[in-house]
Amino acid sequence: MIIDAWMQHPTERHSNHEMFASLRRWTSKSDRPAVISPEMTISAMDQAGVRIGLTAAWCGPDGFMISNDEVAALVRQFPQRIVGVASVNLYKPMEAVRELRRAVKELGFRALRVVPWLWGLPPNDRRYYPLYAECIELGIPFCTQVGHTGPLRTSETGRPIPYLDDVALEFPELKIVAGHIGYPWTQEMIAVATKYENVFIDTSAYTIRRYPPEIVQYLKTNGRKKVLFGSNYPMISAAKALEGLNDLGLDDKTRALFLGGNAARVFGLN
Repeated sequence: MIIDAWMQHPTERHSNHEMFASLRRWTSKSDRPAVISPEMTISAMDQAGVRIGLTAAWCGPDGFMISNDEVAALVRQFPQRIVGVASVNLYKPMEAVRELRRAVKELGFRALRVVPWLWGLPPNDRRYYPLYAECIELGIPFCTQVGHTGPLRTSETGRPIPYLDDVALEFPELKIVAGHIGYPWTQEMIAVATKYENVFIDTSAYTIRRYPPEIVQYLKTNGRKKVLFGSNYPMISAAKALEGLNDLGLDDKTRALFLGGNAARVFGLN
């Protein structure tokens, strides 16, 4: 079973935001439609054999670009295929905690995702800490982004050390899924994932042929249970992201863990 650990079903206000101008430039030759229907998202999953997609809301300083309720509507339409991932307003900590609680307890979401560059705040900023405590109480992972930033925002917040290292040290019970591999700080990300039992890496935003060699080596050795497949759909489809899978030379057990087994365990999807 393939589980995509990092997806979003975009709204027009998300897709057309000015900060994604660089991404639109990179994909200007692709045939991505201006408006993506729910059926298109499911079809893209089917083309790659993706059984479940963890699909996130997007909240930034200017408000929701994809709301939790919009994601919930997609979950209701395809309950066997889409799993909701919440987003919240970091600037309003108590409101954020209550919204996370609502998303999990009422909407059935299975994780929280906060993208640090969107806020200009690294993960060890005090405004995240009430959310970490709530994630632990709710029994859900915290998903975030590591590495440089493709959109037109600072990359500094994506450094695994010291920012994510601090969080994992202070919240050992918190499951952390760090998306986008961590390049150019891949070795830092691997070091943090190795150091802490509950820190994981997902490969979203990279096609297999662009994986840094060190992440491939980690996936095949000590990181067999630490690396999750992710696409970053619709920026990269799962089918595109998985091109060259056989060239990785994974044994059957490692391949199964990477494609879905690790995500099922981390997100409680068994």
